[in-house]
Amino acid sequence: MAVDLVVVGLGYVGLPLAARACAAGLTVVGVDTDAAVVEALRVGRCPVPGVDPADLAPERFTATTGFSAVAAADTVVICVPTGLVDGEPDLRAVIGAGRSVGEHLRPDTLVVLESTSYPGTTEEVLQPLLAARGLVPGVDFNLAYSPERADPGNGRFGLRNTPKVVSGLTPLCAKRCATFYEQLVDTVVTAAGMREAETAKLLENSYRLVNIALVNELAVFCERLGIDVWDVLRCAETKPFGFEPFRPGPGVGGHCIPVDPRYLAARARAEGLPCSMVSTAQEVNAGMPGYVARRAKDMLAAAGVPLPGARVLLVGVTYKPDVPDLRQSPAVGVVRALRALGASVTYHDPHAPVFAVDGEPVPVEPALDAPVDLVVLLQDHRCLDLAVLTRQPVLDTRGVLEGDLVRRL
Repeated sequence: MAVDLVVVGLGYVGLPLAARACAAGLTVVGVDTDAAVVEALRVGRCPVPGVDPADLAPERFTATTGFSAVAAADTVVICVPTGLVDGEPDLRAVIGAGRSVGEHLRPDTLVVLESTSYPGTTEEVLQPLLAARGLVPGVDFNLAYSPERADPGNGRFGLRNTPKVVSGLTPLCAKRCATFYEQLVDTVVTAAGMREAETAKLLENSYRLVNIALVNELAVFCERLGIDVWDVLRCAETKPFGFEPFRPGPGVGGHCIPVDPRYLAARARAEGLPCSMVSTAQEVNAGMPGYVARRAKDMLAAAGVPLPGARVLLVGVTYKPDVPDLRQSPAVGVVRALRALGASVTYHDPHAPVFAVDGEPVPVEPALDAPVDLVVLLQDHRCLDLAVLTRQPVLDTRGVLEGDLVRRL
């Protein structure tokens, strides 16, 4: 049976793509090597927040752990994760997917990589795997790169209304890639080449990393001098040109900002080039959980409460507001630092029913107004009654609370 699209990797990128393709009338096969993900989809449960299982209608969508559908597909999009091992790029998922797709690839197929990686990955890593059985890239099949721009929890911009950058090994490959995505999104932007598209994605998240680090460093500076950093930002963002507002916080999390810039830095090192701004920004942001713990210690000391044995409640432990995603959450570093100082740490987060750090569960506190020595607000989820927090001492890392007992980051 002919298949319009095979999506490899059914996570935060691949599953929304599959759902959008189904809505556009395409026949989709989703492939994931995690049998639990496939089984959940088969019984109508969606493992990715924000994707309605109803959008994956059985007459248009099939989930499987096998790659045989590639042989019948017009288009294959690879959306597997690219993480880190010991701080260095980990392309094992891309290599595994590329090898499996290559084993079933037929002529005239369009293969697109969406996974974030360093410039040259599509051509240097994926292309040889797809060509292993003798098919010639750009002649027998089309090869393209189109970086994912997923932003979990963003209610304003999703796959359809976020411009899609596309590129190809050849002009014809790029044109076919653009034609495919024009079925799914409102705006398609064609890059000069695949390396330009790969680098554009790294720039987007490195830009965020660097600017978050700037305001985090500013927050530490302002606290030392008794300056209200939140008022500084309020005033600065009134400038209608030349300034983009970012907010300080307990650190950076998620799959993109802590990870993607390291791919840029790794490629720069391989070329013997400096990438000092990205490296410095990573150091600044990595130090924020420890800074939050030190501020907590100072607040407790001012109240005459020794940190060893102090009851500290963390509110909101996911990596960003309103999402149930704990990947790279700065809350992990905050827990480590507070535990090292001897504090008794609990947490409250409706989006995270389970939370563990270094294999040790963090106890759940069901009541937001439970009596503790200090509350630390890490994420201001919309579902929380934040006014309750101001009844006892609170360290607000988001700058959203007011009151005599509130101290902001």
